[in-house]
Amino acid sequence: MNERLSRKRRRFKQELPLKVRLEQAAQRCREAADAEQRSASERQLLLRKARRYEVTAHLDEWLSSSAR
Repeated sequence: MNERLSRKRRRFKQELPLKVRLEQAAQRCREAADAEQRSASERQLLLRKARRYEVTAHLDEWLSSSAR
């Protein structure tokens, strides 16, 4: 048990803010969905994922603005 407590967490500093990272992920999903080789169901999943990233970015912005 002491061994588990003595381990340090691996931490690293994010270079970009969360909102930017989420927007980039949404853009990558949209670009992947627009690729010609995608099936309709695969495209829908990627677009849904992109929308979730965008909503999360807006929620983060909303939550951090109310804290000010």
